[in-house]
Amino acid sequence: MPSPEREDYLRTQIAHRLGFRAAPVCTCETNSREAGTMRKLIFGMNVTLDGYIAAPGDDLGWSGGEGPDSSPSDELFQWWSDRVAATGLALYGRKLWEAMSPHWPTADQQPGATPAAIEYARRWRDMPKVVFSSTIDKVDWNTRLVTGDAVAEITRLRAGDGGPMDIGGATLAGAAMRAGLIDEYVLVTVPVLVGGGTPFFTALDSWVNLTLVETRTFPGGVVLTRYETRR
Repeated sequence: MPSPEREDYLRTQIAHRLGFRAAPVCTCETNSREAGTMRKLIFGMNVTLDGYIAAPGDDLGWSGGEGPDSSPSDELFQWWSDRVAATGLALYGRKLWEAMSPHWPTADQQPGATPAAIEYARRWRDMPKVVFSSTIDKVDWNTRLVTGDAVAEITRLRAGDGGPMDIGGATLAGAAMRAGLIDEYVLVTVPVLVGGGTPFFTALDSWVNLTLVETRTFPGGVVLTRYETRR
């Protein structure tokens, strides 16, 4: 029978293999203010059960949660709309901006627009936005364009005053993730496997420990999980 010291050692090794240990987290802040006084930066998107925010070919037909080419439930759509209303500033990568900007600025004026879509469109227009891109030269709808160093600008914005910031787009969020700038991850997991595409998480140089702060279930088996970064 192993000694108590040996048992403690074995438990420690098992815990390490399962990921249950503290690890350094890259904070990379250039501002010396305490993290608690900074604006919270949140990365939230719909994601497949196997971890992708888009299937191959940027296909998003799975994201409704009730089968291919379906729309999200009314409850889930309202949840996203309420998030837009609560967002102090939204940070977009080019691809996400190009997906959103052709439709939502005038969606409330389209024939047959539902009350929920009208509400979302107006909230989206009113929400301050920043687009990070070196290939487009004009943005509109309460939006500012940044063509320079994205991480430096996100760090500056995060250190300022204001409400929470949302970040969207795999490349932009990945850069912020690697720089240790994301304070909260929100995964709206749809029960579908797509086998490849654009992953929600990027490759990291070190572990990032998270704390689960909320779970919620939506129609169609969609599950929300919200995690805060331990700092």
